[in-house]
Amino acid sequence: MIAALDHLVLTVADIEATVAFYCGVLGMERVAFGEGRLALAFGSQKINLHRAGHEYEPKAARPVPGSGDLCFLLSVGLDDMRARLREAGIAVEQGPVDRTGATGPLRSLYVRDPDGNLIELSVRAPSTG
Repeated sequence: MIAALDHLVLTVADIEATVAFYCGVLGMERVAFGEGRLALAFGSQKINLHRAGHEYEPKAARPVPGSGDLCFLLSVGLDDMRARLREAGIAVEQGPVDRTGATGPLRSLYVRDPDGNLIELSVRAPSTG
């Protein structure tokens, strides 16, 4: 009965540091909405941002920065993304490695955002079966 993911919420320590990473490094778009709220837009989805200790209601039962583990599909190749990460001084923790995504095989790099969330950056890989 679920058709798609519309948005998710990340609780962060520093909204501007988060925006700098996701927009400046990963190419997402900063979006202001509501009464001073911020989100990160990409494709037809977005990530709403809540500052730790100042979350909007209703909220998760135990919102804390750094508890996320997110996978994003890239519109560029892994080599291009690795170069962009290097230019930004972002360390690749692992990869490229083979993983299984929602619709098939992926080739992925792993990095951390400013809060320590694990960010998987992936391209679809050819099926081996």
